Amino acid sequence: MTAAWIARLGAGLVLGLASLAASAQATWPTKPIRIVVTFTPGGAPDTLARILADKWSSLGQTITVDNKPGAGGNIGADFVAKSPADGATLVVGTVGTHAINAALYPNMPYHPQKDFTPIAFLASTPNLLVVNNSVPARTVPELIALAKQQPLSFGSSGSGTSIHLSGELFNTLAGVKMQHIPYKGRAAAIPDLLGGRITMIFDNMPSALPLVKSGELRAIAVTSAQRSPAAPQIPTLAESGLPGFEATSWFALFAPANLPREVQLKINAETARVLAMPDVKEKLATLGLEPAPGTPEQLAGMVQTEMVKWAKVVKESGAKPD
Repeated sequence: MTAAWIARLGAGLVLGLASLAASAQATWPTKPIRIVVTFTPGGAPDTLARILADKWSSLGQTITVDNKPGAGGNIGADFVAKSPADGATLVVGTVGTHAINAALYPNMPYHPQKDFTPIAFLASTPNLLVVNNSVPARTVPELIALAKQQPLSFGSSGSGTSIHLSGELFNTLAGVKMQHIPYKGRAAAIPDLLGGRITMIFDNMPSALPLVKSGELRAIAVTSAQRSPAAPQIPTLAESGLPGFEATSWFALFAPANLPREVQLKINAETARVLAMPDVKEKLATLGLEPAPGTPEQLAGMVQTEMVKWAKVVKESGAKPD
């Protein structure tokens, strides 16, 4: 073989591989897509999944949203981790399923990094501390004083969620011991909160804010470092007497491990396209969700950072799965 022939062969191979990659990107999706949500309908992960399902319907395949709640999101995430890596099964991962649970659960059924292909960051939102209207406290200092006087409880959408860890962080920084009551999703917790069977919840803003605006619940504070543009009148916990308090929920799209690179990039591009749509941006803003699509590599780096951060919070708070 001459050097020139080898060079032509190499060039042909590169062009052939590029053509195959382009073909794979052009044909995805080739079968119906299932977007798994690891919590019950109604919360921020479910909202994001249904936006993607609606907008992706133009791709020519049936898109379904499959809610698989339980074990702090582990059941749904594990289902996806063990699914074929063909781009047909995706999961809206959360700070719980992909950062907190690894430190909280002693026997995790999956690894948040090794068993998934990162696709794209979707959005983040602060949690909103809301209480039953019968609770006399209207500020964080008043709530802390009340918690030191009588037993209080806080609900969550499951052990290991940011909703749960927000409450544990509150216990640690405020020097109180409110009882954690886990539910299979925030939709199951809200009726008990409205009925006064639990005192409060650190709910995701998209699901909590409408109940505050309707007067059904009272907002005390947000868990982010700065006030939320969606509700600038509500103070942060940090400025309300708990400096250093910050707990933000985030949501991102993942596929099973070993997803072909060309499919990974195509889904990332389609996700970014949806999040950039004016009507989607407007809807997310009204819900207090802040979209920030990026590369799969940026998502992978964030997961690593978040796992380290929340492992420290779990250890210092002594949080345990219920």
